[in-house]
Amino acid sequence: MMRRVRPPLTLLGLALISAAATACSSEAGSSAQTSTSATAAQGSVSAAASSLPEPEAAPRAKANVREGGALALAVGEQALYLADEDHKALRRIPLPSASAVPSADQVQTLELPGAPAQVLALAGRVLVTVRDPGLLLVIERDEQGALFEKGRVELPADAWGIGLSADESLVLVSSAWTSQISAVELGSLQKLWSLEVAREPRAVVLNEQGTVAYVSHLVGSALTKLEAAGPGGLASPPKVSSVGLTPAPLRSPSGVTLGASLGYAALLSPDQSRLFVARHALGALGENAWFGASTVDVLLTADDSSLAPRRHNLLPFLRADKAPSGRELVVPGKPLSPFTQPRAMAYRKSTQTLLVASEGDDLLAELDATGLDPARGVLRSYVVGSDYDPLLPVAGTCGAPSGLALSSDEKTAWVWCRSTYDLAVVKLEDFSRESAPAKELPAAVVSTVRLADEPLADKDGAIGRRLFYNATDRITSGGLACAGCHPEGRDDGHVWHEAKFNTTDGTHTNFVGDAADIPQEEGVRGLPRRTPMLAGLVAAAGPYGWHGESTDLAARLNAGFGLHRWGGMPKHDGSNLIARAGRLTVFLRRGLVPPPALGRELSETEKRGRDVFASPEVRCAQCHAAETGFTNRAVYSLAKLPVRGGFDEEEEAGFKTPSLRFIGGRAPYFHDGRAPSLEWIINNNNDRMGSTNQLSGVDRAALVAYLKTL
Repeated sequence: MMRRVRPPLTLLGLALISAAATACSSEAGSSAQTSTSATAAQGSVSAAASSLPEPEAAPRAKANVREGGALALAVGEQALYLADEDHKALRRIPLPSASAVPSADQVQTLELPGAPAQVLALAGRVLVTVRDPGLLLVIERDEQGALFEKGRVELPADAWGIGLSADESLVLVSSAWTSQISAVELGSLQKLWSLEVAREPRAVVLNEQGTVAYVSHLVGSALTKLEAAGPGGLASPPKVSSVGLTPAPLRSPSGVTLGASLGYAALLSPDQSRLFVARHALGALGENAWFGASTVDVLLTADDSSLAPRRHNLLPFLRADKAPSGRELVVPGKPLSPFTQPRAMAYRKSTQTLLVASEGDDLLAELDATGLDPARGVLRSYVVGSDYDPLLPVAGTCGAPSGLALSSDEKTAWVWCRSTYDLAVVKLEDFSRESAPAKELPAAVVSTVRLADEPLADKDGAIGRRLFYNATDRITSGGLACAGCHPEGRDDGHVWHEAKFNTTDGTHTNFVGDAADIPQEEGVRGLPRRTPMLAGLVAAAGPYGWHGESTDLAARLNAGFGLHRWGGMPKHDGSNLIARAGRLTVFLRRGLVPPPALGRELSETEKRGRDVFASPEVRCAQCHAAETGFTNRAVYSLAKLPVRGGFDEEEEAGFKTPSLRFIGGRAPYFHDGRAPSLEWIINNNNDRMGSTNQLSGVDRAALVAYLKTL
């Protein structure tokens, strides 16, 4: 049970606006023989009535939040709206009361033209993003209460995050795979502009003035900032810049700026002074934290600086081989991650706390929003997952929380669980100043209801889905689920360190997030291993692995079970690996959704690039044939490249030919991530792969343009 730590609380003043309207009416005489005096009297009444002010319309209710999510509380009606991505549906969930469990048989379902990502509720309507085809939908209810599509806006493919302006006239939408941000005018449902940003944009947050927006990313630690370039605010194409936000600075190796991933969620504090971004800090220090630690990083919006300072580079060295005698880093003896794989957030104004839905360990964490490092100020953990199978210990009920909504009185949270299709109703703790301190908090009150069945007919695929999202099975992985490195089956863009080192239970080969995580005295830094993408790339029989060392996908998964942890595998029967690998294989091949297809004809430049690619002189298609998924899966010994800084030298030069499918959205490239772009690869290839030296600048650009369409 978590120990309660009280934040300094200040109740925020709420501005209450009320409007009163009065109406006057008078009867007009019906007789044509109305007397002069009566007419005069009527005229005086009419004049008096006309001098009264017109009745004011009641102020329109505003959205509860201005950031989209998988789950949203309705405005002006007792209901929740859910973007059910796996079933390609929008669901309306009537609420009997703020804390009661809704009835599954009363849920309304609207089939959508594609898988939805986020929903945002306004008064009388709901906004929904659809991934493929990229759309923003406006959904309303008719007089009978049935859901229907009122309007739509076509957007770049993989439309995902929603950010709403304070006056509710403008919506910004992120398109994840196509790396774009678009602006939509809600009144006319017209797209105003689209512009390209860094990889995998997700959460979109606008300030009250409508002049600045921040965008988080699934890959990388930097945020994208959009600033109004004119008096029209963000309705006109804005100025775009990158803003550095240091991941978990108080838990980083000294003098090191870490990478980050899983930036699904972001939100502003009520006074707009702080931007909170939940994500994963790759390589952050902690006990047995081979992968790093989850974090909520805080940006000060006044100057776009990180709230928490970095650990000073004069603190004790992290590498024992370089440290003076007696100077060692002491890693805190308890885990530094109160949650794993954050997916959604909510700000609780009444308690100045943050709620974080934790996909990996089936809980809702409540954090102190006033501290330097909110992830270290844990006030309460509400476990929503249950029904754990003793043989495959992943949740059978409420597994992988991915959506979160907060009641108007902030006493109840609703949590949508992605891997089991359950809704949890969580009674929140009262952290007001008046509540008495408690050494031990009572058990959390959590109720659940199942809203949908597993869409995969194969039972093994259903179990594979739960294994993919959950980090609770010690055999599958040592604390981070498959989805922690392969979000949505894609990749985190990170280059891991594969190193053999001694742990408390012997010497093993492991993946670690940063060389500083390796507890060695011999100066081992590890071999570079970039996270591969899975969705749409695991249909082949084999081989798998950077060196083609695994004969099939199940063998590769078995190898990963041993690498993705701190130390050796827990003791178990060998059949346990087979059971997990087999079920995961089914889900990876049938449950993961590939990125959206191009959906258009090739341009003339792209057609020229296709001809260059197929040319026998250039020889790209010799290894990357289209009919075999743009790879022959053969292992070739290539000329060695210089050792990338921070890693050990790769002794084995043979690498399996990677597939070029979806290559345009998977930077950086190579096993060591040294190539930042496709342009860099072509211009620095030097005939190492195929023959590209003779290509003109025009042909090189055309080849790159074609590769981005695959």
